[in-house]
Amino acid sequence: MRVRLLYFAAVRDLAGIAEEACDVPEGLDVAALARWLEARHEPLAGRLSHVRFARNAVFASDEARLEEGDEIAVLPPVSGG
Repeated sequence: MRVRLLYFAAVRDLAGIAEEACDVPEGLDVAALARWLEARHEPLAGRLSHVRFARNAVFASDEARLEEGDEIAVLPPVSGG
């Protein structure tokens, strides 16, 4: 199943890319995608537990199932005031 991944801020720096189109295993949910990404991009290993994922521009829960053609944004925590 093909999805488009968008990486932002520190996650982009760690992954070394801003976006990519990937073939991911069928039936992944957001939590499984996080584990898959940590295995795919070694610098991300152990660092995605505090990020938020958005599926098609809407924040997604860990249980949200991915579908063919989804656009997934990986958003690190934001601080500031």
